[in-house]
Order: sequence, then structure tokens, then C-alpha cells
Amino acid sequence: MPEQKETTHTLMANELIVYRRERSSIWQCRFKVDGIWQRASTKERDLKKAKQKARELMIEAEIRKRSNLPVVTRRFRDVAKLAVQRMDDKLKNNEGKVSYKDYKRVIEDYLIPILGNRLITNIDSSALDHLDAERIKIMGKAPSNSTLLTHNAALNLVFDEAVIRNFLTEANRPKLEAKGRKSDRRPAFELNEIRAVLANFEEWIDSARNERSKEMRQIMRDYVEMLVDTGARPGVELLNLKWKQIKYEHKPELVKTGKLVVDQTDGEEYEESSINMNRTVEIIVSGKTGTRTIIGRAPTVKALTRVAIRNYGVEPSLLEPLKAVATPKNNDYVLRTKEEKEDVSESFQKMFERYLDEYGLLVDPKTEQKRVFYSLRHTYATLALTYDKVNPHVLAEQMGTSIGMIEKHYSHLKVTEAIEQLRGEQTRKLISNTQSVTEIYQSSKKTKQKQTKATKEKK
Repeated sequence: MPEQKETTHTLMANELIVYRRERSSIWQCRFKVDGIWQRASTKERDLKKAKQKARELMIEAEIRKRSNLPVVTRRFRDVAKLAVQRMDDKLKNNEGKVSYKDYKRVIEDYLIPILGNRLITNIDSSALDHLDAERIKIMGKAPSNSTLLTHNAALNLVFDEAVIRNFLTEANRPKLEAKGRKSDRRPAFELNEIRAVLANFEEWIDSARNERSKEMRQIMRDYVEMLVDTGARPGVELLNLKWKQIKYEHKPELVKTGKLVVDQTDGEEYEESSINMNRTVEIIVSGKTGTRTIIGRAPTVKALTRVAIRNYGVEPSLLEPLKAVATPKNNDYVLRTKEEKEDVSESFQKMFERYLDEYGLLVDPKTEQKRVFYSLRHTYATLALTYDKVNPHVLAEQMGTSIGMIEKHYSHLKVTEAIEQLRGEQTRKLISNTQSVTEIYQSSKKTKQKQTKATKEKK
């Protein structure tokens, strides 16, 4: 057995050792937890104090292990688990971000499997190159620039944890870059297609097999119409919306129609007028970029009114049905079933795909990608910029994104020429023109029924 150096002291054979490095006056320690050697600094110069501190560190590590908490080491996987734990704690205290869910997935699915056994202090350029190569293998393709930005944000949270615990300093933490492939153009709906999406809902709802299915389809229609009208992010921004987060307003005004009519009493011609109620809702949503207020116009008001009538028995004849439901004291969720008030989000994506597929709208012919709920957000932005000439700064505020992202994804629409405010009048007129819905977007089931009937008549 080799003779131990004077700077090495065994406190427990093959379990706990205190040692001092050359040119250092601080005692370090090594100890085993669950058969794995851990290293730590006692931060003591006195040997007696260092031995006591080493025992304490070993006991603390054992306690953490038994409590299913990561043992504090400099290994990447353990620091990463601490970063995940910190995110979980913040989410429990309502201090976290919605994006934490994505960061946790990246850490658990990519960063730990690839970098887990390395020391956090050894994550250098070669380790990052290894991460890039292995990530492509797992994904089966090169990640897009936006994906790399998400991965880098997650990796930076791990480095933040290492800095907090004095494993790294700001000076020696790795600097990350995102040089991925250009993101694919997002699948959206053309004007005639979004008309078909909205116009076919009534027929689709009526064809439901039972009341349960009918109610779910009604909720999905309300959800889709609100997404098209507001540009909200699909998911928590609307699916977790409560009535107390909605403020209803209306500002009636007399509007000239441009149509000349003749007064029956004196035969004089005058321009006909109508009353525009200007119904809107201010909705406080919480999402990826925090909390913001968005504007819902007539289509959103209509969708919310349907929910109020279905779930609360509000009389449709009331002048302002939402006033009875959208109150500061109503803590109920909006997009829920009448009786069970259950979360419906899990089944919505597949239901939306089946609906689009039935009417020949599932695949975007330009991108050859399946359309998803996010396609409605992309459509909202495209229509707002194309027809309503919405100022991109106003649009960015409404959508909870940056002006840079608007210009990046919609530069082909010449967004810098958009000068009007967020009214949406032209888009709403165009979408509501259901007479323009072509026969192409009829139900595939209905088409088959017609073909079968025609075949029988010929016979």
C-alpha cells in the first residue's frame, strides 16, 4: 500500500478523505455517496476544523440523497437537476415563466443525456461541439435557430446555477451562440381557407354523435374564433382564461351606411344610418412573455356570449349578456364544459386535426405541413398586416412578441408600410363573407354521401 502524503488524511477508509493541493492552504475533501466519489472544499485552513467540516459535508450529502434531492457536486447532471428544482420552486410560488416548461424538457431530454457526466467546469468548446453533434442525432435533423435559442436559454440556466453555487464565475462561464438552420415558414390559412374553417363549424357541430361530443365541438369553435380574432398564443393564454380576467365594453355610435332612402312623409332623400355597438373585451392573459392585456373584438364577444348562454343559462335576449358573467368575482374558467368544468385542452389538437382533415384543410399547400392551432396565430398576423394595415408595434403588443420577430417572420408582407391601428374592420368583413366559401372545403363525409346517393339514383 503506497504511503500517504502528509497533505492527505483518511478519516474513514475508502469513504472520507481530507487532502490539500500543492500551493494551496485550503483543505479539500473526498467522500462517497451511493458509491460515487464527491469532491468539495472545506474552506478551512486549520486541519482540525477541516476534518469536522468534511464530516458535515458528507452527512449533508447523505441526507440530500435520502430525500431524493441531487447531491451537490460539480457534475453537470447534478447542477442541472438543481436548476430544474429552482424552476419548479419558482413556478409553485407563481414567480416562474411559462417557458420554464420548455427549458425543463430541454434539460431532461437533451442536456443531461449528452453532458450529464461531465464536470460543469469542463464544459468547453469541444463539449459544446459534442452537444451539437449528439443533438442532431437525437432530433434526426439540424435544429432551427429558434430551437437553438431555447436550448441555449436552458443551458444558461444551468450555468446560472453553477455561478450561484460558486462552481463557475461569470468570467469563465461558456459563451453560447445560436447558428441553426433558418426556420421553416409557418403553415397558415389563406383568406378563403379561414372563411371555410369558420363557416363549416355549424354543420360540423350539428353532425356530432351525442351531446357530449357536440359540447366539445362548440367549445373548440369558441376557442378557434377567439384565436383568429385576437392572435393569442394557443394553449394557456386562452385555455386558462377566467371570467374575472375579462372586461366588457361597448361604445354605441351612429354610422352612415352610404345608402339613400326616401322619407315617406315628405319625400325627401337622406342617407340611412345604423347603430354600431362597437362591442369589445379587454382580456388579461398570462403566457410565454408574462402578463399582458389583449383586445377581443366582435367575434370574441360573440364566442364569449355563446359560452355564457350555454354554461350559465344567460338569456340571449339580454342586451349585454356578458355583463352578468364577466365579473371580477367570477373565478370560473371560460373554455370549459357546462357540468364538469373540466380542462379540455388535451383532446383539442386531435379534434382540430380531424375537423380540418374532414374539410380538406389540414395540410398547408405552400409549406406541405400540417396545420395546428399556432397556424391561427400566424394567420391573424398575416391578415392584420395585409388587410387592416396594423402598425407592427401595435401588433407586437397585442401578440406578446417583439417588433423584431414580427419583421422577421412577416417581412415578405412589407410590414413597415402598415400604418393603421388595431381595428381589424376589413379582415372581419372579409372573413364574415361566408358566401365566398368554395365547394372545395365541404365535408368529405357529406361529399361521400352525395356520391353514394347519386350512384343509387342512376341504378
